[in-house]
Parts: sequence; C-alpha cells; structure tokens
Amino acid sequence: MTSSPPGAPAPHLTRTPPGTPGAQAGPPFVHFGPELLGAALGGVPAGAVEEFTGSWDDLPADTHLGTGTPYRFRRYGLFRIRPDRLERLPHTAFFQDKSVNKVHGGVPRLFAPLTGAVAGGEVLRTVVHTLRRHLPGPRAGMDTCGVHQIRVTATTRTEGHPAPEGVHQDGHCYVAQVLIRREGVSGAESALYDLRSRPVHRALLTAPLETIVLDDRRLLHGVSPVRPAPGASSGVRDMLLVDFFPGGGDGPAGDGDGFTDGEGGTLPG
Repeated sequence: MTSSPPGAPAPHLTRTPPGTPGAQAGPPFVHFGPELLGAALGGVPAGAVEEFTGSWDDLPADTHLGTGTPYRFRRYGLFRIRPDRLERLPHTAFFQDKSVNKVHGGVPRLFAPLTGAVAGGEVLRTVVHTLRRHLPGPRAGMDTCGVHQIRVTATTRTEGHPAPEGVHQDGHCYVAQVLIRREGVSGAESALYDLRSRPVHRALLTAPLETIVLDDRRLLHGVSPVRPAPGASSGVRDMLLVDFFPGGGDGPAGDGDGFTDGEGGTLPG
C-alpha cells in the first residue's frame, strides 16, 4: 500500500459498469500534489480562481441525506468535453445504481445546478481538461463528465460523512477528487482498495488542489468521517469531484482529439 506524496444520467448517456475497465495495463490511480493544477491555473487571473473557490460558500444543503442537521452541501453539472471548451448539457438528476451505492442508489437525486459563473468559467474548463490529460488509463471516448461541488461540515455535536455509503464504486470510468479547502478538520482520510477489498493507497488530502484520479472500474474507495480538529468547534472540507465517462456523443474520441498525455504524480509501487 502506498501513502500520500511527500509535500504535496442525461438522455443518451452511456455509463461503463463497475468492474469492466477498458484496459488493465498501468496503475489504477495517480495522486498529485497541488503543483499539477496550480501550474495549469497559473495563466488564469487570480480573481477568477478566488471566485471559483469562493463559490463553495454558496452551496445549498443536500436534501437527500435524510438527516435532521445538514452536513453536506452540493451542486452538480454535466458537460460534453470539447478540445477548447466545456459544453454544458441540460440539467438532470444524478443517478447511481443500487449495486454501487447501497444508501442512495436506485433513486434519481436532483441537486442544485452549478452556477453559470462556475460552469462557464475558465477555471473549471482548465481543471477538467488537465484532469482528463492525466487519467490513469486510456482516454479514448471519455468525452463527458459530471462535476460535483461538495462541502462537508462537522461540529462537536455532528460529524460529517463524505461517503455515507462507505467503501464503494461510483459507477463511472474515472473519478477525480480535488481538495479545494480543508479548515478546522480532523479525519477525512481517503482510502483506495482493489476489487478484493485489499488496501492499495491511503492519503490525507491537506493542500488545496491536491488531487487523486482513479479508475473507478478497478478500485473501491472511501473517506473517513470529518470531525472538528482539536480545539475547533467546527470544520469544513470542500471538494471538487469530476466523473469521466463516454457519453455516446460526437466529442473527443481519443488521443487525436487535441489533448496531450501528461506525466508525473505518485503511482502505487
């Protein structure tokens, strides 16, 4: 098992079932420090980046949790990935099969949409394109993505659960997990497992823009509960999650789509 690196459904959309990856070659995940996305966003105006990260302060409560006190807040959007832009698709409910989400699976969940500024901004476009170039496996056909803005909070009376379903798969091809903010928090350790539930990687994401990108067909993953750090009365953990999958459209079809492969990160050894 490796550890964290030092210092650092809409109509006509098709989803690849868990457990059926397109290729078995190569490691099933990559863990990047903040340098990857930091460098990619270096050419974006600082004000735009600040506006993007500040948008997590405007996430409505996740009404599907079924808890008296909300601890998770989120927005969601769906996009076709074009070489020079993200094409926003009609807003729709987010759906996971019961086989991959035993808590909320089988039920369409309609989350609040991403704001226009976030969905149409240069920051999200840059982040999604960068993550797509660093998928831990073939990119052919990965022309669609779901984008989740998620905030999980915790108090001395109520802990937050980033993954109330426990160790799981999401039902996509690849999933990117990007830390946006971690303040006054203990816990929230990310863990990856192979399909036999054997530990593969464990990491505490602490630096903004630190990222794990995983092949959801070859791994299980989970996150431990969020609790306030010692001496803190509350804590906040903001994450950007991006799901990549083939949408069956006329978007990028492979390595000839204008994107280039990237290098770097921490791979399992």
